[in-house]
Amino acid sequence: QQRCTLSKSKSNMSDVEILSSKKRKLSPDASHEEANEGGPSSSSAFHNDSSSPSSSTQHHATSSPNTTTTPNKLPPRPPNTYDNIRTAIVINNGTRTNLIRLIGLKSLFARQLPKMPKEYIARLVFDRRHKSLAILSSDPEKKDCDDEIIGGICYRAYPEMRFAEIAFCAVSASQQVKGYGTKLMNLLKMHAVTEGIEFFITYADNYAIGYFKKQGFTKAVSMPKGRYQGLIKDYDGGTIMECYVHPTIDFTRVPEMIQAQKEFILQRIRAGTAKSDKVVYPPLPPDFYAGQDVKSRAEKGAAERSLAIPGVSEAGWTMADLMASTRDAKDSDKKKHQLKSDLLALVSKVQDQQYSWCFRDPVDTNEVKDYLDVVGDPIDLKTMEKRIRRGDWYKTKHMLFSDMMKMVNNCKLYNGEGNTYYDCAVSLEKYLASISPMFTE
Repeated sequence: QQRCTLSKSKSNMSDVEILSSKKRKLSPDASHEEANEGGPSSSSAFHNDSSSPSSSTQHHATSSPNTTTTPNKLPPRPPNTYDNIRTAIVINNGTRTNLIRLIGLKSLFARQLPKMPKEYIARLVFDRRHKSLAILSSDPEKKDCDDEIIGGICYRAYPEMRFAEIAFCAVSASQQVKGYGTKLMNLLKMHAVTEGIEFFITYADNYAIGYFKKQGFTKAVSMPKGRYQGLIKDYDGGTIMECYVHPTIDFTRVPEMIQAQKEFILQRIRAGTAKSDKVVYPPLPPDFYAGQDVKSRAEKGAAERSLAIPGVSEAGWTMADLMASTRDAKDSDKKKHQLKSDLLALVSKVQDQQYSWCFRDPVDTNEVKDYLDVVGDPIDLKTMEKRIRRGDWYKTKHMLFSDMMKMVNNCKLYNGEGNTYYDCAVSLEKYLASISPMFTE
């Protein structure tokens, strides 16, 4: 009774709520299910408990009658379809449950990937450095047996490099039409964020390239080669692909986010055209273009003629909008995108050199306190890459080359001869001289 009084004074909970919450905490079935599922995996017992009629009745019975609803309260989020999926992170820790699931994963991969040697599959699946995310069947008759595994992804994480290599990915043939392939990858991305993984990398054969493209993978690897070179094995006949895992995206609600963005854009369009889209303008008179040079192909002239049409400016169009839609503007955008791609390729090429390790990140001025006293304009490869991605810093390739030479000269100035950093600067200077024609093309 004393504990109930203290709890009520802190959280304003009723006696029924406290007793029901204590009952849920002490439920042996819920704790047993959580232990079997392996920690953060989705627990069917938890979802069943929170959605059962009894718990719903308790909630309504203990809600305060004086509760008022906020007028601007957002509508409740729709239920997440991923909530009903049973998952588990499976590792070779010697427990009976995980060993059974590892055997199920091995059998699944061997069955769905017939060209992969079975010994190789077994070696990686049971390797203690590898983990597997498994989707489990909800059929109670299949629990604790091989058939419990519906799909799985086996991967190895490299936390110090913030990436993971996907070794195997497969879904049971009888379950593939239910969309488990996409759900499996989305769940893996959500789990990867908790491990600090920034990139996924894999070697895909010709049959798997299409699947990985749908899951956000690309053949253009933006991760510096120095982060994964020597850690993963190259496979003949496979195509290396990469996926960036955004830390703030809820990958289990991507369709809802896209729908919300679509609705937001439509609302903005309707708000901006609330009046103009209901106004009907008469047809243009035959002499509307009288006195105008309609044969002129000048982009500005075409934009001015378009803006003179009744209703165009009322709909929110401006001269800048019309000019941006012209051929010259589109060609300019293409050139900017091409320049950005070329500049990123040049930075990546320099980053791949073994003597560029000391230029990849900014100098830590907290450790090197007198650096800014010697170097007035510090620069590094990471800063250059940020400037390129921002898209408004480098107008030509020669500007990037100038920054790289400045970076080399800064290093030589601060360190002096007979120093490892100085030697790296000399080697990089020679390399830049050898590829200097690429900065003028």
